[in-house]
Amino acid sequence: MFSLYAHIPYCQRRCPYCDFNAYAPGIWPEDRYTDALFAEIRQASTEAPWAGQEVGTIFFGGGTPSLFSPASIERVLTGIATCFPIAADAEVTLEANPGTVQLEALRGFRGAGVNRLSYGIQSLNDRHLVTLGRIHNAEAARAAVSLARDAGFDAINTDFMFGIPGQSLADWSADLRAALALDPGHISAYNLTYEEGTAFHAWRAAGRLIPAAEDDEVAMFRETQRALAEAGYQQYEISNYARTDRACRHNITYWRRQPYLGVGAGAHSFASTPPWGHRWSNARPPGLYMDLVARQGRAVVAEERPSRDEAIGELLFLGLRLREGIDLDAFVDGFGTTLERERPALLRFLDDGLLERSASRLRLTGSGLLHADTVFAALL
Repeated sequence: MFSLYAHIPYCQRRCPYCDFNAYAPGIWPEDRYTDALFAEIRQASTEAPWAGQEVGTIFFGGGTPSLFSPASIERVLTGIATCFPIAADAEVTLEANPGTVQLEALRGFRGAGVNRLSYGIQSLNDRHLVTLGRIHNAEAARAAVSLARDAGFDAINTDFMFGIPGQSLADWSADLRAALALDPGHISAYNLTYEEGTAFHAWRAAGRLIPAAEDDEVAMFRETQRALAEAGYQQYEISNYARTDRACRHNITYWRRQPYLGVGAGAHSFASTPPWGHRWSNARPPGLYMDLVARQGRAVVAEERPSRDEAIGELLFLGLRLREGIDLDAFVDGFGTTLERERPALLRFLDDGLLERSASRLRLTGSGLLHADTVFAALL
């Protein structure tokens, strides 16, 4: 079984903090791009390692996939179903911008087979939404969640962001209360990062933006853990919280270093090809992506086969993000030695209380979550 990711790179407006492969051209070639997705899926279904394998999860990410029509999304899903067996309980997620949805379209997405909706809300404070360059306001976000339920969605994720310039701990606490009032099954809460190449990165360098103080971000993170735990959400990954059976199964595929096929402009794929896996990625510009797929059925422009040491580093970086941590027995089975021998630095983190063993698993402690970047840097 593998997961399938379909990237739709178009947006109404590009957010100034975003470093995803996204474009805001005003109009977009929806039919041609949908044709390319279907052609790439069809080609992959004839090749190793995907031929004959079952799809367990499907995720439409972006960009803003909710800009495409339900008919286009249905065409891609139908194409997947004609090329691969799909698990009866497959999780099918569509990312959506609250400022782009209407009830009729949401009903169309649900009827096409989408069963999980992920809203990029980011904040329910209009002042912070303006800072982030979002096209929706708080009222529109609340309405979008209500419309999703009216359309038949009972699996709804809401993305929120903390550490926004000018955001206080009280502001973030209010956002958390407002998020909980929406009662979604899943809440993602990320701290704002200033990625190189984004407008926010340039504005910070020029002094136009003052980033949140590190102590304030730590306080916001702790407040997130406290408020969501009290409300019955389990923190199953550093930035993700879910009610029972509402964790994002698709993203867990990435964190467990399991196979996934990425289609679309700039999409990445990973196969568990011996000995240590195989990664590749598509051309990022949508026009080039569509041209390559039209000519050869594929748009791969880069690939790598990780070394043994790189594979261990990936497993640590990804697996320790999960609260379940890493299965030490499985590590021995896969690499023929213990993790302590491969990464003796982890002994120091065990002594310092940043890592802990529980049965045959290794995971970050509560303190370790706050210093995860330090642990990752030492273990990679």
